[in-house]
Amino acid sequence: MKISYKATFVRQYNKLDESLQEEVLEKIELFKNKENHTSLKVHKLHGRLKENFSFSVNYKFRIVFIFEESDSVILLAIGDHDIYK
Repeated sequence: MKISYKATFVRQYNKLDESLQEEVLEKIELFKNKENHTSLKVHKLHGRLKENFSFSVNYKFRIVFIFEESDSVILLAIGDHDIYK
């Protein structure tokens, strides 16, 4: 799976603690294999973000993304549930 990053995602990622950054990179690697999507809790969002999807990094942090094609995504944002607002 090809993964691209929006500038917003990169800025938010750079503000995270180093240990959390490592965890994010591990989850992105897992996300590349569609078989792991269930364990990452990949799901479609609702409301104003209805075109987007999300997956869990841990109990607090999520990554919001969109599918560009079936095997290509763009990571849009990372953060706690406030990123949905």
